[in-house]
Amino acid sequence: MLVNRLLRRRPAALAAAATSALALAAGLSISAPADAQQSTATTNSSDIVYHVHPLTHLFTNDATPGAFPSPQECVKQYGLACYTPDEIRTAYDIPDSWTGAGQSIAIIDAYGSPTVQSDLDTFSAAMGIPSTHVNVYCPSGCPDTGTAHKGQPPGWAGETSLDVQWSHAIAPDATINLVVASNNYGNSLNNAVEYAVDHDLGDVMSMSYGADESAISGGGNNLQLQQSEQNFEAAVNAGISLFASSGDGGATDGGSQVSAGYPASSPEVTAVGGTDLFTNKKGAYQSEYTWNDSDPATCPFGCSLGVFGATGGAPSTVFPAPAYQQGVTGKDMRTTSDVSYNAGVYTSVLVYVGFYDDPADNGFYFYGGTSSGSPQWAAIGALLDQQAGHRMGALNPKLYGLAGSDAFHDITVGNDQLPYPDAPGFDAGAGYDLPTGLGSPDVANLVGAVIGGGSTSGGSGHGNNGHGH
Repeated sequence: MLVNRLLRRRPAALAAAATSALALAAGLSISAPADAQQSTATTNSSDIVYHVHPLTHLFTNDATPGAFPSPQECVKQYGLACYTPDEIRTAYDIPDSWTGAGQSIAIIDAYGSPTVQSDLDTFSAAMGIPSTHVNVYCPSGCPDTGTAHKGQPPGWAGETSLDVQWSHAIAPDATINLVVASNNYGNSLNNAVEYAVDHDLGDVMSMSYGADESAISGGGNNLQLQQSEQNFEAAVNAGISLFASSGDGGATDGGSQVSAGYPASSPEVTAVGGTDLFTNKKGAYQSEYTWNDSDPATCPFGCSLGVFGATGGAPSTVFPAPAYQQGVTGKDMRTTSDVSYNAGVYTSVLVYVGFYDDPADNGFYFYGGTSSGSPQWAAIGALLDQQAGHRMGALNPKLYGLAGSDAFHDITVGNDQLPYPDAPGFDAGAGYDLPTGLGSPDVANLVGAVIGGGSTSGGSGHGNNGHGH
């Protein structure tokens, strides 16, 4: 789930960093299918319309770039850090032997991508990890890709690439089941989630999309939201762990009033907020700040490319706080985020996309946003299931039971307030906070604690990753 804009800047355009998203998107030849135009002829006031717009910046058009530069070298060349799977696994203390073997990850997206398999193959080869076959399911029919990229909205295609490649990067031996909704309306995405649950397509599920609660007509009385909650309850009853991104427009999602995003605000879902992650040259964890490019105190590396976004994190106006959360936060209403993960474009991961009509637009991109964290947390859920030997189901009660422990890096710096007139926001601080939740994971410690054995003894082979700042 991301701010309603697409930031794709090619190297020659760095000086024009402030160019509007509309102008950038106008240069793309990929057009949305008719049922994605969201006109009054195809929608009504009760429809939930979900959005994604992955935050990106071109790294290289070379599909075989060889050795990637270190994050520090990327900063020198581009003004952005760049993390590979090895570096992210090192930073978050994921043991090398934990691969998600025997587990399945369900990824829910609208529209999909016509090059999802070939893009994963290219990504995997460049990153030095085996690729895998992506199983694609289209409950309402797949978009027509008879021509190279017909009918593929670039935001959703990019989101699909990000979700597939980085869930695979964290759990490379897990089965990936991509369930593609025919459009981005509530009924269609509900149908995709229901299909994934009914056909047992995931031990865990990632949903990197969202709609502001304030934009959902009728709030908790909305029939599409109620159907979504029934799907989530069925998923949890089947032992499936659910994850969604908290959003990339700060506490207000770019408006003037606080608004949590849905489905992240569902009590059945683990909401993933965003951070900026800093490591040494070998990828070992050093520190994290709340992701907010508009805060001069925390925007990394001189903020040379301007503001990309800020993590979501806000109280729900629909859902009361469940007992697992209220005992930690003391708040009456459910709040997002629950946990956090690297999300800043300035501290981005690398993703390969090959779906653009113009070959010059295809290549490796810096990718950011909390939609980067959701599939990676889902993959961590698959690693947890692998180590436990069974599905863990609803994770929030277990995670909140570990509040303040070494299962998490406590993020204490920053806020999710964007500089709109009088726009509110929330500060990070010791313990739970709305922008970053319980914190980002130390996966070895987290898994050991959840399955009841404390911190794992095997270690990751990555050395000792520090905590704090």
